[in-house]
This record gives sequence, structure tokens and C-alpha cells, in this order.
Amino acid sequence: MVKIGIIGGSGLDDPKLLENYETTDVVTPYGHPSSSITQGKLSGVDVAILARHGKKHQIMPSNVNYRANIWALKEVGCTHIIATTAVGSLREDIAPGHLVFPDQFIDRTTKRAQTFYDTNKVCHIPMGEPFCQKLRTLLSQTADQQKIIAHRNATVITIEGPRFSTKAESHMFRSWNAHIINMSTVPEVVLAREAGLCYASIAMSTDYDCFMDTREPVTLAEVLRVMHENAEKVKSLLKELIPKIQHTDCSCKEAIKTSVIG
Repeated sequence: MVKIGIIGGSGLDDPKLLENYETTDVVTPYGHPSSSITQGKLSGVDVAILARHGKKHQIMPSNVNYRANIWALKEVGCTHIIATTAVGSLREDIAPGHLVFPDQFIDRTTKRAQTFYDTNKVCHIPMGEPFCQKLRTLLSQTADQQKIIAHRNATVITIEGPRFSTKAESHMFRSWNAHIINMSTVPEVVLAREAGLCYASIAMSTDYDCFMDTREPVTLAEVLRVMHENAEKVKSLLKELIPKIQHTDCSCKEAIKTSVIG
């Protein structure tokens, strides 16, 4: 049976997406998740929505309890996660308003717990292909059908934040062949793999990072404006996508079975 978890950053934790929804408070071995979980149906499919940064966006990226969030979605029965995230663009062709479905990440975080297995056991989870290919294919096909501009095969670099990059950092990330930048994909995607969940990201380009000499550096006001415009586009995409998610067999669910020592 399929149940879809939506991790709603950036205004996409809207319970009105769902029919007959109710909220559930979950306590995990890692403490409380960022928010209560809103559960209901979308086009007949069971869906659970969690607000990554809290209902009032009061939790900064480094302080998000990523382990509790993933654990809670698994606890309520989710089999797949679609995570929405605002990103800055590191490439001229990824314009504000475009969507991106990343297939790789570079981790530049320093403070975050990245595993459920931090006592008594060790987990060496494979991360060669961190995002679920089946979900990414469905996302791409659905975006094409809706004539939404979307980029595939992109690398997201996750920084600690909450500050934005310096110009020197932005140029460095570009030299590493990163395409977009955010503050939340890692360790979320890693923990989802440890939990045996299929995970894909809908990254919403809100701005160009500060590498362009011809543009003013990114501001919060600019990010919020484009984020609001993107939110409605992504809601439309989710409504079309979720009924298509039917796979229950996936390599995402198998990796953990051979990754734990102890």
C-alpha cells in the first residue's frame, strides 16, 4: 500500500491540499518533529504533510529535527516522500520560477545528525544515487504534461545556513559543477534512505545566487516573492503526480538491509 509524505518547506504545508484531513501529534525516539502531521486523501491516495520549518517557519535549517521528521512520517505509514525546497540557482539557465528535480547532492553541512544508527550499530548507507529514480521519472513526466519548466540531472549543494553564500563561495560551488543551493536536503535525503523510503525533491528556484556581477545579491524579499509564485505551480504538480505513484518495490527500500554492522 502506498502512502505519500510531503515535507512542505516554503509555503507548501497547506492542509487544504487534502480531503477530510486531520492532524496527528507524533513523538519519536528523537523528540518532536517540526510540526504536527496533517493526514488526509488527495485524489483517493493517503497523504501526510509535515512542515519542515514549523507551522510558522520558526525553525532555522540547522535546528530542524530531521531525524524526528523522517521517523514520524515512517511511523504514520509513509512509503514515499516528496520534499519541496526553495533553492538558489547557480546556473544562468535555471531561472527564478523554474523547478529542479535533483539527482545528486554535495553536503556542506557541519552540525547535523545524519544517521539513525549513532549508538551500538554503524550504518554505511550507499548514497551513489541518493534520490529515487522512479519518483524523479514521474516528476519529469508530469512536469512535461503540465508544460512546467523543470530541470533534471542537477546537483544540489546543501549549506549550513542560515546566511546566504559569499560571492567567493558561490563561484566555488559553480566550479564544483553544482546547479542549485539550499539549506535542507541533507540530511533529510540520507535519513529517508536509512528509513527505507523513496525520496525525491521538488526544488523551486527562487533567485540567482550571488555569482552574477550584473545582478544585486539575493535578498529575502526576492526569495519570498518568487516562493509564493512557485507554490501554486507545485501544488498543481503534486495533485497530478500523487495518483501516479504506485510502485512498492524499489532499490531505495533495499539498501538498508545490507548496510548495518553490529
